[in-house]
Amino acid sequence: MITGLMFRDGIISASNNINSNREKVDSLNIFPVPDGDTGTNMSMTISAAAKEVENMPDDSPISDVAKKCASALLRGARGNSGVILSLIFRGFSKAFKGMDSADSKAIAAAFRAGSDAAYKAVMKPTEGTILTVVRRAAEAAEEIADIENDPLEVCNAALEAAKAALAETPEMLPVLKKAGVVDAGGQGLVLIFEGIKSVFAKNIILQMQESKEVQVAEAVTESVEDIKYAYCSEFLIEKEADSKEKDPEKLRAYLELVGDCVVVVDDNDIIKVHVHSNCPGTVIQTALKYGQLINIKIDNMRKQHQAVEAKKEAQKPKQAAPENDYGFVAVCAGDGLTQLFTDLGADVVVSGGQTMNPSTDDILNAVLATPAKTVFVLPNNKNIIMAAQQAVTMANDRKIIVLETKTIPQGISAMLGFDESVSPDENVEAMMDMASATQTGMVTFAARDSEVNGQPIRQGQIMGLVNGSIDAVGEDKEQIAFESTAKMFDPDVNSLITIIYGDGVTESDAQKVEAMLTEKYDMAAEISIIDGGQPIYYYIVSVE
Repeated sequence: MITGLMFRDGIISASNNINSNREKVDSLNIFPVPDGDTGTNMSMTISAAAKEVENMPDDSPISDVAKKCASALLRGARGNSGVILSLIFRGFSKAFKGMDSADSKAIAAAFRAGSDAAYKAVMKPTEGTILTVVRRAAEAAEEIADIENDPLEVCNAALEAAKAALAETPEMLPVLKKAGVVDAGGQGLVLIFEGIKSVFAKNIILQMQESKEVQVAEAVTESVEDIKYAYCSEFLIEKEADSKEKDPEKLRAYLELVGDCVVVVDDNDIIKVHVHSNCPGTVIQTALKYGQLINIKIDNMRKQHQAVEAKKEAQKPKQAAPENDYGFVAVCAGDGLTQLFTDLGADVVVSGGQTMNPSTDDILNAVLATPAKTVFVLPNNKNIIMAAQQAVTMANDRKIIVLETKTIPQGISAMLGFDESVSPDENVEAMMDMASATQTGMVTFAARDSEVNGQPIRQGQIMGLVNGSIDAVGEDKEQIAFESTAKMFDPDVNSLITIIYGDGVTESDAQKVEAMLTEKYDMAAEISIIDGGQPIYYYIVSVE
């Protein structure tokens, strides 16, 4: 039987495993736009669950562990991959409801419920993705459960089927085959299943890689009391011929006795040391036996954590009573865009966008801070829509309507289409009509070498996207902005063009794009320039 203890430790192991490999998963994103965050989103999502369950008692029934895990995953879900992962484990939670432990049939039912929940959440499921991987795992689990009364055999069959499905994803999606990679979300899910299996089969919780552990250990602690060792000490030891001690392994052994997160890297001339302890003075005195110390850095992690928590609490939106009829939550990044949405009527602006997907909980907190009975949420990014939709049923005292705006210009147009005198349903229709009629151009850099429509793209080149498709590639961002904008409008039709410039661009740069447009075309168009301050995208251009 699979117990609550095994499931709890399996989640922790899974979180560690994907955290160790998140960069590998991120690198599988084949589209050259800098959005390779599947591994990061999935690792952050399941890390939220690992934090929630790690302190549950060893005798907790599997139903309680699965329920707490599913709740934390839902609230911590980031990006489409994180949301799908949360739905898979929500299915597990439903299958384990009321159980102390799970047998073969229950495990198979959990995989099936997880697969079904994931498929139902996607309007147009695409095979060759994480969906295929979890479905194949469910099918294999059911097949073995019918003939074997061994939960571990069921889990093994599910994992092997998931791996086989992952290997086949390039055959299902030509774009993966062309890039020579497997699906990123599917790879992330396999890593999670492997982490769980390590506990189920060998009772071993996979550990994070040493370099990752230092970073995550300081970031995920829940409270000051959870910090066992208060002081983070880092320094270099310059080796000396007459030093009392010579063996760095002896130093490592000592540090592991007095602390954790120990890193001792021995080079020819220096020893790099990192340790968390409660006795930094003793650590320093011991290290001095090996040579002179340089670049000494000692931080009080409890004080750091208190400062971080205080800052987070200060920044967290405060819940407001739903007094007004309507309110708005918008997602964007950049001071200028934040101010623009605020000026248009947004009550709360959530910081996020490309490579910075807010969680479901971030969006829910923003909704609860909006003093309105009906709150419109504008994700303004296709990878944030699913996370926003998960918040719809989580606020009992107000209605949440997610407008499926996929770009910043669509979000701006949607807000301009709002009419307080009509019903919510009428507003949804009118606002989405405005959003759909808005064309979006974006100028960014290629995050990786790739090939799109037969055209090779080198890492670092400037790319122009027109309504989501790469349409221009070059070396000059103003030229690419001009070319992208020119493809979105008809010079013979009155148009409104808004040029939003971001990091790495000045107003005079944006004016060059305006001058190129007006010089090339004798057109009836009104051109506006806005300092959006957004990261990632040099230009965001709206054509209406």
